[in-house]
Amino acid sequence: MSDEKHEHHAPPVLFDELPAAGGRKIGQVTLNIPSTLNSLNLEMVDLMLEKLGEWRDDDSIACVFIRGSGEKAFCAGGDVQALRASAVENPGGPCPYAEDFYHHEYRLDYLIHTYPKPVVSWGHGIVMGGGLGVFAGSSHRVVTEKSRFAMPEVTIALFPDVGGSYFLNRMPDGAGRFLGLTAANFNGTDCLFLGLAEHLVENDLRDHVLEDLQSIEWHGDAAQQVTEVLAGYDKRSGHARPEGNVEKHMDSIHELCGDKPIEQVVEAITGLETDDPWLAKARDGLANGSPLSVLITDRQLREAAGKPLREVFKSELVLAVNIVRYPEFAEGVRALLIDKDRNPQWQYKTIQDVPADVLDSFFRPPWDTNPLADI
Repeated sequence: MSDEKHEHHAPPVLFDELPAAGGRKIGQVTLNIPSTLNSLNLEMVDLMLEKLGEWRDDDSIACVFIRGSGEKAFCAGGDVQALRASAVENPGGPCPYAEDFYHHEYRLDYLIHTYPKPVVSWGHGIVMGGGLGVFAGSSHRVVTEKSRFAMPEVTIALFPDVGGSYFLNRMPDGAGRFLGLTAANFNGTDCLFLGLAEHLVENDLRDHVLEDLQSIEWHGDAAQQVTEVLAGYDKRSGHARPEGNVEKHMDSIHELCGDKPIEQVVEAITGLETDDPWLAKARDGLANGSPLSVLITDRQLREAAGKPLREVFKSELVLAVNIVRYPEFAEGVRALLIDKDRNPQWQYKTIQDVPADVLDSFFRPPWDTNPLADI
């Protein structure tokens, strides 16, 4: 009981300035709600936006280190139960809390992507959805032997946002499309293959990494200095690398996804007969996901290809706001996370049932000026 009470009163994000050599400091961010696997809410996002803005302009801060509290997760995503409550209270929208959350969350992710100092994210345990947005934006992305990643948005009628339509498009040969459509899990070894992480380090070495960062005599190329520290620990952790799934399945992924139209992709994946547990789980992820969400995800990935990051975030905000105003999202969260019956009543049973004008409507801005116009 005391732990729960303590957590209730603990700040949702902890900020520490760890002393480093030469009078410099490491800014440490700890996402601090382990009971929800450090899922992001609006308060956490706003606290991080403010502190990272301060640290950006503080010459004594040499680099930033982001981690999750507890042993289970870096960050399991956005707090979608709070987003659903906002949607249910405001049917048809506007949904002030949810829309503010997405606007501020994407602003935070963009800040991390464009941060002028090294940002190390320690992606231990579960890293999903909004957690992947923070992680993917970091300049130095570290995974561990226990990292478990996914972009599971299609299962709740959302889409892989938080820059997903940027970084999924940069993965090898259709892998991003496959992961976004199927909500498939992938691990630290997969992240290295996908270009989503640069280093795999045993989680037990985290404090040693921090100590080494604190002992750096910071000079010209801070990013290179951080890379050198992490590379040393990466070498020491070679024995801890789990077996990956994505690379060994790339032939199947290419065959199933390739450059095929979405109708053929859905048919190929949902019709897959396989004894392979990873592929079977991916198949079921797509089969149980929202058909509307599958179409939105695929179209967004196509339309975002080659766009600069700021344009990608602006287009994602259009979609996120329109989706949260539409009943499908609340139903997806209900079935998966609230009633947990895993039996969502999707509005359209197949992707063929979705009218073209309904799909188009999600891509139309719901306001005159995009709230991210100034990023």
